[in-house]
Amino acid sequence: MASTTPIDTPPAPPVPRPSPRSTGRMGDKIFLGLSRGSGILLLVIMASIAVFLSYRSAIAISENEGNFLTTFDWNPAGDPPVFGIAVLLFGTVVSSIIAMVIAVPIAVGIALFISHYAPRKLAAPIAYVVDLLAAVPSIVYGIWGALVLVPYLEGLNLWLDDFFGWTYLFDKTEIGIPRSLFTVGILLAIMILPIVTSVSREVFLQVPKMNEEAALALGATRWEVIRLSVLPFGRSGIISASMLGLGRALGETMAVATVLSPSFLISLHVLNPGGGTFAQNIAAKFGEADAFGRDALIASGLVLFVLTLLVNGAARLIIARRKEYSGANA
Repeated sequence: MASTTPIDTPPAPPVPRPSPRSTGRMGDKIFLGLSRGSGILLLVIMASIAVFLSYRSAIAISENEGNFLTTFDWNPAGDPPVFGIAVLLFGTVVSSIIAMVIAVPIAVGIALFISHYAPRKLAAPIAYVVDLLAAVPSIVYGIWGALVLVPYLEGLNLWLDDFFGWTYLFDKTEIGIPRSLFTVGILLAIMILPIVTSVSREVFLQVPKMNEEAALALGATRWEVIRLSVLPFGRSGIISASMLGLGRALGETMAVATVLSPSFLISLHVLNPGGGTFAQNIAAKFGEADAFGRDALIASGLVLFVLTLLVNGAARLIIARRKEYSGANA
């Protein structure tokens, strides 16, 4: 009996999916126009803000008698103004770093507890409370910080000075109420904690169950499942959540103004009273400043604007480099 060989038939070409541009439906055209217009409008708004800040900042810089970065005498009511951005840049960055160091590990731990450890009946109320804390106005945090947090931090400051004063960072050299950058960092950590927790929790809940079940089937413990499956998958999401929290920490105004005792000195003794941030200084000095002084404050706002763009740009680069290793594309 003769054997028959099957005839190889070429695979059928893929059917192209119609794009919104090629379809004649009015709804698709409207949606495409709205989406494109929204993106263009956002870019126009960002460019308008940058142009306005640059124009007003150029006026202040041209009239400034001191160095834009290193002069430490901020006088927004003077004629011409003398201002130093370095002091405010230092205070903003240091307080935000303290907040991130405190808040991010705690937020990730809370998110893991809600998503992988807590019983369902307990996880839902905790998640609701966390989301509710994110909606509390900043002035409420500021009042609580001034009336409750500041008085009770004196003991912690003395303890840090006794045991960690050798680090220079926690060496308290001045006596006074702890209205310092360290206090501001703790308050900002409490404020950004709900945001980082909520975003991280949602990322952890998106981990493919097949990955976790495969690890459990191979004999991994719950912590090994989290370390090998959950955290690698959610790394880019954790970075995104941290950047959202950092954005709020960099631009926080009223809570910082309520707690901080401003001074225009750069000191790494974070427990000493004093310090300053961009947003707090603008809010405190804008009402009393004249025309030149307002331009100087707008110049500090431009530095904060650029700083925020740089931080978010760096975060996007980190996420793009680690995305292919996070498991998000699987």
